[in-house]
Amino acid sequence: MLALLRVGVAWFFWHDCGPHEATLNWPAVIVLGIETSCDETGVALYDTDRGLLADALYSQIHIHAEYGGVIPELASRDHIRKTLPLVREVIEKAGIRDAQIGGVAYTAGPGLIGALLVGAAIGRSLAMGWNVPAIGVHHMEGHLLAPMLESDAPAFPFVALLVSGGHTQLVCVEDIGRYKLLGESLDDAAGEAFDKVGKMLGLPYPGGPEVARLAQSGKAGAYKFPRPMTNRPGLDFSFSGLKTFVRNTIAEEVEVQGELNDAVRADIACAFEDAVVNTLAIKCRRALEQTGLSRLVIAGGVSANRRLREVLGATVAKSGGELFYARPELCTDNGAMIAYAGAQRLLAGQSEGLSIQARPRWNLETLPALNP
Repeated sequence: MLALLRVGVAWFFWHDCGPHEATLNWPAVIVLGIETSCDETGVALYDTDRGLLADALYSQIHIHAEYGGVIPELASRDHIRKTLPLVREVIEKAGIRDAQIGGVAYTAGPGLIGALLVGAAIGRSLAMGWNVPAIGVHHMEGHLLAPMLESDAPAFPFVALLVSGGHTQLVCVEDIGRYKLLGESLDDAAGEAFDKVGKMLGLPYPGGPEVARLAQSGKAGAYKFPRPMTNRPGLDFSFSGLKTFVRNTIAEEVEVQGELNDAVRADIACAFEDAVVNTLAIKCRRALEQTGLSRLVIAGGVSANRRLREVLGATVAKSGGELFYARPELCTDNGAMIAYAGAQRLLAGQSEGLSIQARPRWNLETLPALNP
């Protein structure tokens, strides 16, 4: 796999990249962002003066749908095929020359180790060939900062609810790199629970977005599902029991009816979504009360959920607070969030050495502060 990467990067420079003399041009710089943590290849160019210049995303859903889940080796191989063509695509879309790129940011973790190594190897190689600094970005910090790409970006400090496929976390954010974990999922994350319930209901892969779509046609109140861990203090989450409750409800309905009809399927999806959303809302309200903050940021794939935005918007409004989130295309894994997060750290003088950094597990609280 690494041999293929070496050949690909060498071809990239030979094909269309002349000598590169660019260095960081303070205070503005164009940063290339590469995201390959799981099953989506994202590449973007962010200008610290003009904002997002161009981005491109390739999804591997059609590859993994046959297996009902992500196959790590297939994900890595597809990142090898797609990353460099996407780099060329965004450079052409942005209408810039390679020599104008002043830094490279790549997702260094957490994620699938093979997929991370692809993006890290390509990103570090491009930076070396262009003679510009490179930096490995924490995937969840990328999600957390994605709303900063919007015109109504939140001011620090704020509470962030990070809800991506494998993570559900509440974080107190004082500034970039100043994070305090308030609570997290102890078993299944919200996104994982959505995907698994989708599979239980016989919905196409990935199940999470399909559950949300189906829930829109369900009858509210047809089923009452528990709100896990809301009857005890603390800000941790647990969705494994809720997932089991849904499975048992489906089994009971099948025993009575012989099979699930479309109406029952929609009602179960609606009840499940309400349970997850209300649980998240209760915990977010507690986090705001505990920290004394009024701004709430939601980020990650599940933050695109329409019902979640509605309920959290109403929740923070009751106490005079504000809710912030990114546009839907910046909620899922993407290169723009990595380019932005990397640009902020490069501007602060942070960068990586020549070694390639890839961390399948990475504690958000261990990141260095932007301004120590």
